Amino acid sequence: MSRLRWVALGAGAVLVVLSACGAGAWFHFEQLRDRPGPLPEARAIVVPHGGGDQVLAGLIEAGVVADPLAFRIAVWRSKSDGPLRASEFAFPAHASIAQVLTILRTARPVTHRLTIPEGLTAFQVAALVTHAEAAQGVIEPLREGSLLPETYAYEYGTQRSALVARARAAMTHELEAAWADRGAVAPLSSPREALILASIVERETSKPEERPHVASVYLNRLRRGMKLQADPTVVYGASGGSGVLGHKLTRAELDRDDPFNTYRNTGLPPNPICMPGAATLRAVLHPAQTDDLYFVADGSGGHVFAATLAAHERNVLRWRDFVASRLPHGSPD
Repeated sequence: MSRLRWVALGAGAVLVVLSACGAGAWFHFEQLRDRPGPLPEARAIVVPHGGGDQVLAGLIEAGVVADPLAFRIAVWRSKSDGPLRASEFAFPAHASIAQVLTILRTARPVTHRLTIPEGLTAFQVAALVTHAEAAQGVIEPLREGSLLPETYAYEYGTQRSALVARARAAMTHELEAAWADRGAVAPLSSPREALILASIVERETSKPEERPHVASVYLNRLRRGMKLQADPTVVYGASGGSGVLGHKLTRAELDRDDPFNTYRNTGLPPNPICMPGAATLRAVLHPAQTDDLYFVADGSGGHVFAATLAAHERNVLRWRDFVASRLPHGSPD
């Protein structure tokens, strides 16, 4: 056998050995890629921005990845599948490297939700937004009545100011739409007046079915030039806009000279007293058709309505009897 042939055979043997070693190495990395990872339980984890090294460092720190070399090789081998994204993702327990890469490339980020309930004041809503843990940044002081109570979905790192802007735009849209579709509400001359009245109705009743009826009482009073005598407006003024007093209204508070005191002042207060919901805006602009001018609590969370003062006074007596029957000694405060 010639020397050249021996050299060729030797080179071929080396290639076979190298190929076998390479195949073994790739097989080993395939096993590592699909092996269950160290994460003990499912978790939402914030994957940091800054490139591949920062992503890997964040995953190692969070306990998602234990083998940096296997992760880097898996990233390199699958680079045609797309870049790795930085955001907050939900990882299953013991996610393999293959699963981790799929999540980083294709999964939707974790969705957080900020719920603004109907009837909160600007002060209360500001506290909610400030404590939205997945959001960041500070917000400017809120205008009363300017945000629409709703649930807003957002991702980790969203600016709180952006959430406020969305809620403000939603209120603007809802108020404009409700005003354009309004019924016969002669005492209200502008969307802002509708917003102010809706804020009062929102604070007066927690029963959705009562809102059009409560709205009709206040609209009837406005038509007649009567004072609204709405307790929630007095509470708003006496509480400095927080909407919470912690005690029953006192005679001094009812007599107080304040622009929000509708026992002293005729017409609507100067501003809304809370963030009313869309349903209440619609109720104010499509009120019930009644002659009622009064209402008082009925003991079941709702109210009983009356068109005359005499009927109202009878309803008030029934309410006081109900309250007395519930007290330990059978008499009201």
